[in-house]
Amino acid sequence: MTPTAVTSDEGRVTTGNPPRALPILDAGTEPLVTRHSSPDEAAVGCHAGAPTLAAAASAAGKSATLDRYAADYPKGAHDRPQSMCPAFGSLRVGLRMRRTATILSGSACCVYGLTFTSHFYGARRTVGYVPFNSESLVTGQLFEDIRAAVIELADPGQYDTIVVTNLCVPTASGVPLQLLPKEINGVRIIGIDVPGFGVPTHAEAKDVLAGAMLAYARREAEQGPVQKPRAGVADRPTVALLGELFPADPVGIGMMLEPMGLAAGPTVPTREWRELYGALDCAVAAAIHPFYTASVREFEAAGRPVVGSGPVGVEGTAAWLEAVGAAAGVGADAIGAAKQRVLPAIAGALAARRIDGRITISGYEGSELLVARLLVECGADVRYAGTACPRTRWSEGDREWLEAHGVRVQFRASLEQDIAAAEEFAPDLAIGTTPVVQWAKERAIPSLY
Repeated sequence: MTPTAVTSDEGRVTTGNPPRALPILDAGTEPLVTRHSSPDEAAVGCHAGAPTLAAAASAAGKSATLDRYAADYPKGAHDRPQSMCPAFGSLRVGLRMRRTATILSGSACCVYGLTFTSHFYGARRTVGYVPFNSESLVTGQLFEDIRAAVIELADPGQYDTIVVTNLCVPTASGVPLQLLPKEINGVRIIGIDVPGFGVPTHAEAKDVLAGAMLAYARREAEQGPVQKPRAGVADRPTVALLGELFPADPVGIGMMLEPMGLAAGPTVPTREWRELYGALDCAVAAAIHPFYTASVREFEAAGRPVVGSGPVGVEGTAAWLEAVGAAAGVGADAIGAAKQRVLPAIAGALAARRIDGRITISGYEGSELLVARLLVECGADVRYAGTACPRTRWSEGDREWLEAHGVRVQFRASLEQDIAAAEEFAPDLAIGTTPVVQWAKERAIPSLY
């Protein structure tokens, strides 16, 4: 069937042309999806709650997926996200990529909200939507409709990739996106499950899609020559940058790396499929955002060393350059030259812009610890750094440094913990998410989002 279009102009669901079935199955052929014995087995509603949805998903054949998510993205004290829907993260990754189509499979209200939010944040791409009802879930027809939509959409003249995402209800009902063709007419098909009861934050959902794409690209590269990145191939070994960065960041990082004979490589998540090959071809992967567990796994499978933290402040930049240089096999003299090139300038900038005040930090993007480090080196009295993301081995260096400087670090921080920290430490400035900012402003505490 033709996916319903969710327009990028107004962010509303439109019916477009009436859905039509494509002749995928011969008459009398059973669908590829096992039929459920009752509507209750398949049509688990959003209101059912995380435990019920997770149990239904496991019973419907999604236990391996949920087990992997539980290992990659361990939950905290609260069992559900306290920020926006996790699928917003993976949706944004796909919408930012050239020649990439996106299809959502989920409740209409969820699709509307995700599409509205993504367009509010600047997306200019159409989002495809395959509608369903209890009957199509029960009979397995939803999967057939998704498969028909993917086949019809797979135009190699327009797309390199089609990303299909199951939201909560299709995941709980066991819609098997893994049975979709891996490629149609040369267009890659990526199917992922991003349920709110399995992926804790939208930041980690970015890793779900980035990791799936890296895995696909790695298999392609292992099978033979692949298309080179649009920007070409660097003439020096590269450092792939893991985590969404500001556009100027790779340029500055490249200048830091130059004395070591290294260059900044592609940033993952990438903006185009072929950049994935360039990222995997790096000498070192830098997990600047330390929660990209699935992506790190693909770099390690490709034999690439991974280092944590990022070039922030004097001490942070020095430690990061040393770690990258050691991982890339760079000599001590070259590492020293790189440090000498940038550290005096960083020290001078920090000395000229001292911060005198108490600050608490919280957020859900994964860069909170790096921000806290920079503020501490600027002289701020940082008492608390909370992040909704999990503790990983790539964040250990930042955690140890912050705790040594008197900062309480809270991984998988809840809104209640963030507010409790602000109450306890009475900051001059509270940096945090929208609810934290609202709470602070109600009490006349200066705050920043």
